Amino acid sequence: MDKLLFSSFKKSCPYLSRASPSELHALMTRPFSTSPRTSMVKNSCPHSNAKTDSSILDKASECPVVGSAIKAGAIPSSPDYEGIFEHKLQKKHSDKSYRYFNNINRLAKHYPKAHTSSRDQLVEVWCSNDYLGMSNKPIVIDSMKKALDDYGAGAGGTRNIAGNSALLLELETELAGLHNKEAALVFTSCMVANDATLTTLATAMPDLVYFSDQMNHASMIQGIRNSRAKKHVFRHNDLAHLEELLAQYPISTPKVIAFESVYSMSGTVGHIPQICQLAKKYGALTFLDEVHAVGMYGKTGAGVSEHYAFRDGNTSVMDSVDMITGTLGKAFGVVGGYVAASARTIDYFRSYAPGFIFTTSLPPAVAAGAITSIRYLRQSGKERFLQQTHTADLKAKLIKAGIPVIPNPSHIVPILVGDAEKAKWASDRLLSHYKIYIQSINYPTVSVGEERLRITPGPGHTPELVDNLVQSIYEIWDVAGFKTIDDWAKEGGKCGVGAPADSRGPQVC
Repeated sequence: MDKLLFSSFKKSCPYLSRASPSELHALMTRPFSTSPRTSMVKNSCPHSNAKTDSSILDKASECPVVGSAIKAGAIPSSPDYEGIFEHKLQKKHSDKSYRYFNNINRLAKHYPKAHTSSRDQLVEVWCSNDYLGMSNKPIVIDSMKKALDDYGAGAGGTRNIAGNSALLLELETELAGLHNKEAALVFTSCMVANDATLTTLATAMPDLVYFSDQMNHASMIQGIRNSRAKKHVFRHNDLAHLEELLAQYPISTPKVIAFESVYSMSGTVGHIPQICQLAKKYGALTFLDEVHAVGMYGKTGAGVSEHYAFRDGNTSVMDSVDMITGTLGKAFGVVGGYVAASARTIDYFRSYAPGFIFTTSLPPAVAAGAITSIRYLRQSGKERFLQQTHTADLKAKLIKAGIPVIPNPSHIVPILVGDAEKAKWASDRLLSHYKIYIQSINYPTVSVGEERLRITPGPGHTPELVDNLVQSIYEIWDVAGFKTIDDWAKEGGKCGVGAPADSRGPQVC
């Protein structure tokens, strides 16, 4: 209890003025609670003698002076933690951004089928980030089974405690070779990899300045924020704005440009060669997130930075990127994240990044599956070809039907809805009426008013499945009266939908 308040109450309160020293001490040292006490005796005299701490507090709560102060919040009390959480959750419900997770269980032998909470209720999955279906490849599963038999289920701790697994070292060598870098370091996820590396870079360079694309993933935003380094956010894919910001600093100032190759919610692609040129001009390092591109692009699946070498084999674009991060949990079909860079850079992260040092490492079976998947996709282009073919087919048919696909050159198929409640309704109706699972995307993953359905066709989504999906979405748009491409065009366009191709400019959706 606040001493100043207590002193004031002691003079004016008929109960406190008659309380014994022990009772006064109990009031001074024990916090009040605003919740009613079951032990409180109704209608008892507030001036009667109290025998226990509990009764003292009860009587104080009934006091016309102290009691009113307690109710008004003038006397400190324990926070209503549950009430705080309830208020935040209610806000999510009110703005329709509360997240619901469906019970979806993908079937390895029947990709892209899955069952819901009931095993006999099958649905088609159209929004998985297992882009190439590698999680159900027999060679990947077999390699993981063998590693389980050889090494067991877990890693046994951090590398510092449990030691380096031979399979993890082999995986890091494979990843370094994939990106044509000297070394690589594996983390438990790319969320952790991005956060840990971007945070740790600033430890070595206290005056570091970050330049971050407006549409960067939350993991990169979190890492930059945790670094406490100075930062500038440049407009999405806006090279002129980036250069304007870079030019404000001497070439001697440490700088890092952080950006992505494929932006997962819009499908837009970063300007890798041009950004690398700006980095060289202004003395900056480049940090490229290839999470939604590894396995998907380039002759060997190293990502968009390798894709520039598709025709002539010239890897100068990929080589000009200083740090590349990626995931093992999307196109490679397993789990984990990594960074590839120079040997000295990787050793620095290994020695200083808490997200690496203090985290249990990936189990040997996971490393084995990742190695097998990477090696397979470095040799096979079949999955990439089918995936790109099915994506192009789906986009063309949706656009022909007037469905507002957000334009982009990648494998992502975002359909603009523009309202959180409507997007959730469309997702639910697809699941309940058509046995199709496509999760709705809302704030904060995308901005308010840019809510969407995000579709990711894979090698197993045959033309027949594509036709069924297009018809299902068309019926939903027709029944609900959702905005078509023409409707968005009448409003001037949004996220590139309904806008002339030559007037879209940098997309920020």
